[in-house]
Order: sequence, then structure tokens, then C-alpha cells
Amino acid sequence: MKKITLFFILPAMLFAQEKATTVSPKQSGKYDTNKFSQMYDLLATPNMFRNAAGAPGPAYYQQQADYKINIELDDKNSKLSGNETITYYNNSPDNLEYLWVQLDQNQAAKNSQSPLVESERITQTFPASGFVDKFLKKDLERGFNIEYVKDVKGAPMNYTINQTMMRIDLASPMKPGTSMSFSIKWWYNINNYQKEGGRSGYELFEKDGNKLYVIAQFYPRMAVYNDVEGWQNMQFWGSGEFALPFGNFDVNITVPADHVMEATGELLNRSEVFTAAQVKRYELAEKTFDKPVVIVTQAEAEAAEKGFSDKKKTWKFSAKNVRDFGIATSRKFILDAMAVQLDSKTSMAISLYPKEANPLWGETSTAMVAHTLKSYSRMTFDYPYSKAVSVSAEDQGMEYPMICWNFGRPDENGKTSEQIKNGMIGVVIHEVGHNFFPMIVNSDERQWTWMDEGLNSFLEYVAEEELGTNFPSRRGPAKNIVPYMSGDQNFLEPIMSNSENIIQFGNNAYGKPATALNILRETIMGRELFDHAFKVYSNRWKFKHPTPEDFFRTMEDASGVDLDWFWRGWFYSTDFVDIGIKEVKQYYVSETPTKELKDSKVRKGRFGTDKGPYVYLIAENSTELKSSQKKGLEIEDVKLLSDYVSTLTAEEKGNLKSPKYFYEVEFNKPGGLLMPILVELTYEDGSIENFKYPAQIWRKNNDTAKKVYATEKAIKKIQIDSKLETADIDVTNNTWPKTELKSKFD
Repeated sequence: MKKITLFFILPAMLFAQEKATTVSPKQSGKYDTNKFSQMYDLLATPNMFRNAAGAPGPAYYQQQADYKINIELDDKNSKLSGNETITYYNNSPDNLEYLWVQLDQNQAAKNSQSPLVESERITQTFPASGFVDKFLKKDLERGFNIEYVKDVKGAPMNYTINQTMMRIDLASPMKPGTSMSFSIKWWYNINNYQKEGGRSGYELFEKDGNKLYVIAQFYPRMAVYNDVEGWQNMQFWGSGEFALPFGNFDVNITVPADHVMEATGELLNRSEVFTAAQVKRYELAEKTFDKPVVIVTQAEAEAAEKGFSDKKKTWKFSAKNVRDFGIATSRKFILDAMAVQLDSKTSMAISLYPKEANPLWGETSTAMVAHTLKSYSRMTFDYPYSKAVSVSAEDQGMEYPMICWNFGRPDENGKTSEQIKNGMIGVVIHEVGHNFFPMIVNSDERQWTWMDEGLNSFLEYVAEEELGTNFPSRRGPAKNIVPYMSGDQNFLEPIMSNSENIIQFGNNAYGKPATALNILRETIMGRELFDHAFKVYSNRWKFKHPTPEDFFRTMEDASGVDLDWFWRGWFYSTDFVDIGIKEVKQYYVSETPTKELKDSKVRKGRFGTDKGPYVYLIAENSTELKSSQKKGLEIEDVKLLSDYVSTLTAEEKGNLKSPKYFYEVEFNKPGGLLMPILVELTYEDGSIENFKYPAQIWRKNNDTAKKVYATEKAIKKIQIDSKLETADIDVTNNTWPKTELKSKFD
């Protein structure tokens, strides 16, 4: 039986025998710059605290801070005063000479450095009120006024305030495995956040004179001490949020008697602060899973907001294993609630809002809280707390354990545009979602904003998709990040940048990581592998303090997918995606080689002494290619090929494919970011076939890659990333034959 070899011959010039040349000086060596190199140069070395798999190690520890707090709200003067006893547990292996406490309210104090580090420019047009506020008003007294810091015996302790941080010096080092208690008394003036800015404060309703308070960072808070930073005592400049230890809170909050309140933790004296009818409604809500039950009605809220009671009422809350505490209180509040059934437990979804937020909030907020708890729990772990509260606070979007404030209200006529409604839904999902990241998976926001905002924005996108309403998500879809990633490199930083050093904060810390994780889930890993690994990370680090390395390593460890190239490109660089089609060549089959092939040494070079006979694939040349050949391969037209096929058994013939057309496609990568190549072939009959080549196709050539297609039907069109899955910044090179893009004018 004759031996016939079928092989692909590329243009002969690629295989031309090299001629002898003079010896040139040897080039110097180079460092490994391959983008698929492992990240040993970037990641912290694993140790006994955090292991190489991305999990807590056998020596992992974290500190604990318990609080007993008493505060009182002076509604008339918008002033908050309080005292607290902190019990701090040193679970580290280190002796602590001092403790660091965060005084975040000092970011707004008269002597704050925060305004001094920001560039300013003149705005030439001002509303009169804005001009008065900016240039004519005297600076108000803001920031903490510390009245004392005392030890457990009541003796004064030495302390030093450095802007937003306070160092408490200890008489003797605090030894490992010990605890100590100390007390602080303070007061501060609450800000009108709509005029003065801030993450909390009050909103003034000028028509009725009432204030709606959302109170946070209201108490001196312990800083984190851990194996990564030591003390995380970086100043609070405003962008980088908070790093906090877990602990238990007992908080007594005294407010006007006609206020309605929600806060972090369990309400211990419900029957004392609600009417008997309201208590019964709440008990009904605990058994109602399909729609919210109104606990404090709009009529009750409207009656209360006219009263301005001089009497006081104390609300008592207790929270276990939380990292922070938030409060919302006003006499304007309507309150509704419903139960949410998770796999292993039941939680309450609750909303607080003034009448100005209806009907939007009554129809939407609590239902979105419930949806968020279900969606996030499915992706991570069952929500462990007893409730999640959404508070209507216009111009706000901020999160704390079990409670958050969210913007979005109807106009004065109660009408809500689709834009406002969707914005409100998005912010409720996002801020409630922060209960998971970072309130439970407790990353260091002061250092890495993306670890909470980026992961949370990704899960927000998943939850929005699960609404099934074609929700117009801002962050998550790959195409939405293209304008940012194709922007001026002078204004871009890697995701792995400190929170205070980011120029385009929302795109960098929210949008880009959300997009990266969505691409990782949908295009690179697949949902099954990604979801399992993400759930492993969430459960490994719930109620702990993870670092970026812990996330990167866990995602690889739990999936078996090497992702170093992905983290390196998406998180440590500002590279962009741009993959194109450089060239397409069509071939036909012949038993007669072209002159170039005859002159080449291909057969000898590739097959040694094997002399053939051969079947050749000849690059198409319109001046030589016969019309019959353009129609595609017919085996009987190529004698040697048909002779060989005739020698096969019936079974072997039955296993043969019948390609008629042969194409070589060369892809190039003008962009620096590695990504899979997603190819869509459209045939002349309109049918479509898709191929996905892993990013590793670029591992040996960072510039070009080639693929061969042997098809039964002629290819009409080749397109890369037809569904816009990869954030490719330039789609004009994604199609063959090249198509003219219509201008916006056209």
C-alpha cells in the first residue's frame, strides 16, 4: 500500500532555507518578561498566618474589640454626645506598647489636612446659596471633642491625637492573650451632609423643619492590628474607607420620644419604643414572606413629624460579631418589613423612609433588600445576621453592618422616572450587598478599595441580572468599561493601587474589577468553576481579614485554573484588550506543487527521507485558481488523495470528515492584555460556528497567533468577540472581510 502524506504547506518563503551568514556578536541575556510567568515577584510569601492556598494558616489570629456605648442626640442643636467602654483583646503573638483608635470625624475638623491635599479651581458660575456656603460662611466646629480617656480604675491615660488617629500609650506593654478595658467620653456637632459633605449626618426638610439622621463613624473606633500591617493607622483622607476589628456591641441611644429608629443589632426593648399595635405588625412581618408589612404607617409618621416632642426615649441594641455600628433616626420615618427565607435561616428585610420617598420606597426598597440577601447568599454563604435595613437618605449611598443609606426619591408629585427608579434599585442592592463585603468578609478598605467595592459591584451585577428585567447595569458588562480602559494612560492606575491614589475612583475600584470578575466567570473559567471558587473564598474569610493574595490564591486553589496571567494583567497593570484579525488566507488542494514549493526544501526538512507522494495545500491566487477549485475540494479531483482514500476500510472511511475549504487565520494583539480569542465563523448559508481559544494561545508569541479552519462550507465572515465579552477597545479590526463602520453622522 502506498504511503501518502497529507500536510499543510504555508507560503514557501516561510520555509526558505537559511543562507550562511557571518557570525554576529552574541546578544545579551534578558529577564523573564513572559506575561504567563507565575506571580512570585508580586505576591507576599505564604507563611503560618496565611498559607499558599489562600486560606488562614495555623497561626492566623485577629484582634477583638467589644464596646458598651451610651449616646444622646440633641435634635435641636444637631449635636451628639456619648461615652464608651472598650474592651480590647490582644490575640496576637506580640506585646503592644500602645493602642491606635480611629477618630474619623476629625476628617472634617478645622485643622484637618484633607482639604489641603486636594487641588482647587475657581468655578465661575455659582448659585447664590452655593457662593455663600463656600466663601462667606465661617467654618463650623467639626470633629471629635475628647473629654477624657480613662483606664478601668478611672485614672487618666496618656494619649496623642494625630489628625484622624489617636494613640493611647500604655503604662506597660499589653501581653499576648490578655485583654484590657478603657473609657472615652466625647461629643461632636453633626454635619448637614447635603451641604457640608460626609458619609453620614442629617438631612433637613425645610418645609416641616424636621431632620433625618443617618449616624456613623460617631464613636472612637479601634484600628486593626494584624500580621500584614501591624497597626493599620493610615490617616482617613476621605476616599479610603475603614479597617476595623470584629467585636460585640451594646449601645443605648437616647433620642426625642417621637423618633423612629433602626440600627445595627437586635432591638432589646421593642415594646418600650413602639406602640402595641406596631409591635403586633412587626410580629406579623416576621411570618410574612411575600410582601412587606407596614409597621409604622405614613399616617403615624405624618402625625409624629408635627409634634417635636420634648420627651426622650432610649433605644437599646445589642450586636454580636460585627465590625461597626450605624444608626438611622427621625420622627419622619415610615417603617416596613418582611421575612426572607434563606437555606438555613430566616432574616428580616426592613426599610425606613419619609413620606417624600413614597410610593417608590414602599413599592421597591424592602423587596430589593430581600432579593439581595437571596442572591448574595447563593453566591457566598447564608446571610448570618437577623436583619438588613435600607434607609432613604437622599444624596447618600453608604453601608454599615445590617444597615445602609440609599438615595432615590420621586419628584414632588410622586412621579418616578425610570432612571431614578433604576438608580435606586442599583444602590439598594449595592449597599445591602456590602453586608457581605466588607462587613463579613472583612477586607482592609483603607488600603484596597477594590476588595470590597469591586467584589460587591460584581455581585450586584449578578443580582441585577437575576431580576430578569433586562436591568441596565452600569458595572459588570465588559463593553461598559471600554471607555475607561481605552483612556489616557496618564489618568489610569492599576486596580492594585492604594485607595487615595486613584484618579478615576469609580471606574478603577468598582467598574474594572467587577468587569474582570464577570469576564473570569463567563468567558475564562465558566460559572461552575468560578462560583465554587468564589464561594470557597467567601467561606474561608467570612468574619476574618483577607488580603488580595488570599483572594487570588483561593480562586486558583479551589478551581484548578492557573490565573496568574489574569491577575497580573487586569489587576497589576493598565494594559488594555485589543485583539484583531491580521490576515486570512484561503488554500486549495493540489497534487502538483507551485514553483516556490518545488524550490523549497520543505519535504526534506520536515519529513527526512520520506519523498512522498504528497498532497499540497496551495495558497489561493485569483489569477491561477480555477473556478472549479474555488468551489471547494472534491476528493476525486485530486488523484493521489482519492487513491489513498480508496485503500481505507469502510469503517475508516465512515470516520472521515469531508472538509472542502481551507483557511489560515492570523490573529494579532495590538493591546497588551492577554485574553482568550473568541471566534465566530459565518458560512455562506448563514449558519454560525463558534470557537474559543484559551489565553494561553499567546504564551509563546505575544504578538500573533494562527488557526486553521477546514470547513465543509465556504466562510462568508469571520468575527472576533461578536458578543463583546472581553472589553476589546477597538472592534474595527475584529471582522473579516473588514467592514466599514457607519459614523454617528451617517
